[in-house]
Amino acid sequence: MSVSTTILPLAGVALGSAGTLIGQYLSTRVEARRARFEQASAERAERKEALMEFLSAAQQVELCLDRLSMGEQLEESEKWEHLHTLWLAKKVPELVCTPAVAQAAHDYTLALHALLRGQATEAGAPPKRELRFAFMEAARQELGMASEPLRRDLPARELGQ
Repeated sequence: MSVSTTILPLAGVALGSAGTLIGQYLSTRVEARRARFEQASAERAERKEALMEFLSAAQQVELCLDRLSMGEQLEESEKWEHLHTLWLAKKVPELVCTPAVAQAAHDYTLALHALLRGQATEAGAPPKRELRFAFMEAARQELGMASEPLRRDLPARELGQ
């Protein structure tokens, strides 16, 4: 029996086994990376949906506030319905978003609630507009848009300066 007839087949089996193991390892890594990406995408979509639901409810309350500011009368039942929807929608970001977003949603909701109910806000409390902006910036960061904050005022050229 020659060395080559014994060693070469064993070397082929060893190389084949090593190739199979390396291929399985690489395939597993790619699949794990794909699973993490899909999970992150699903979580982002869930957060985005929660944020949009909250913004929709907040917008309805803002619309009621605009109507009130123009002298229109609103039924108490309509106010309560919009407030109920807002408070319910606020709970979803608390479940699926970071504490910063949840707190910003809570603060904004409290301000909208107080304004729609005609209650005085706490002394020194930020106005509704600032709370809305704080929520929007927290939401942008939550969704990965953590660039510089959006400018919320009109540029000087639009103000006639």
